[in-house]
Amino acid sequence: MTLDPRAAPETPENLERVRTDRLTLSRPTADDVEDVFRLYSDPAVWEHFPSRRHTHPGTTAELLEHVGQSWEVIGLGSWVARDAEGRLVGTGGCDLRLGLAWNLGYRLARDVWGRGFAQEVIRAAVAAAHRVRPDMAVTAYLLEHNGKSRAAAERAGLDLVWTGPDAGNPDRDAVRLLYADRALSRIVLRELTAT
Repeated sequence: MTLDPRAAPETPENLERVRTDRLTLSRPTADDVEDVFRLYSDPAVWEHFPSRRHTHPGTTAELLEHVGQSWEVIGLGSWVARDAEGRLVGTGGCDLRLGLAWNLGYRLARDVWGRGFAQEVIRAAVAAAHRVRPDMAVTAYLLEHNGKSRAAAERAGLDLVWTGPDAGNPDRDAVRLLYADRALSRIVLRELTAT
């Protein structure tokens, strides 16, 4: 099914498999662990947050289990993104952050960087989030020195709403940016930036 943000939602289940111009976005399964681990263990895709790199497939399996729970409870979560040949090119989507806002994220294999796949995933993710819970803001929580992610958030129509320390980052000098598609209340902003 092609996702059109103007289309009326049918059921959340129809978001488990979405086609963009060049990608198939699917709810992850246990069969995706090996491919996702290969992606998440590549140091290049963790250039801006190396301590998050996966070093064991069990970490990836736990992540995909968590994503599966998001799909079960909310009806939306991150997808695995595959090209026309079925090759994993990345992951991405919107996950509910602290029950307060959608968090937009993606991670792409380095050999497909610069081809516009990120924007395909982002457009589909934002449209899906607006279908499932249009009352929730779409946000992107990223590191200041990650210029590509900043540009992607801005191209997606998100505005910078907060800058501050990155709580929990082993790099004490790390600065987090929070982008959003609408104004956030002080309470939501405080909660989203406290963790």
